[in-house]
Parts: sequence; C-alpha cells; structure tokens
Amino acid sequence: MSRIRARHILVEQEFEAQDLLNKLAEGEGFADLAKKFSRCPSSQSGGDLGEFGRGQMVAPFEEAAFALDVEQTSGPVRTQFGYHLIQRYA
Repeated sequence: MSRIRARHILVEQEFEAQDLLNKLAEGEGFADLAKKFSRCPSSQSGGDLGEFGRGQMVAPFEEAAFALDVEQTSGPVRTQFGYHLIQRYA
C-alpha cells in the first residue's frame, strides 16, 4: 500500500495523550476528542489528515501510521510537534 488515510490528535505532553487513550477506551469518539483537545489545525475536521503517502509526514509519525491496521489507534507517538495519537481509517 502506498497511501493511507488517518486522523490524529496532537497534544504537548505524553500524559495528555494517555488521558485521551483512556477516554477512547471508555467509548468517546476519536473525532470528538480531536475537536476538543488537539493543538493541530486539523482539529476542526476531527483530526482528519486525509490521504497521504510515504515521505509526506515526519518519520516517527509516518512509521506509526503505516504500521496501523484500519480502525486501529496508536499509542502516543513523539515528534518535534508534540505527542500524537493516530487513527488509521483507510
């Protein structure tokens, strides 16, 4: 596969990402949490990053996103921007 679709939530601290993982486990929606808590402009669209291929995202983000199965959510992924939770949806 050369392209995937994903959404993400970007926060400053790892503990914030862990708290959001707990909220997801309790049944809260990824897009709703992204709208409320993400520091990325994509938060307005529920964290949706659309379709992207290899080489378009920073390396740690890309590696984590491409390793996910469809409908799977990553644990906290650290980049120079902060901590991401990534959900692949296609």
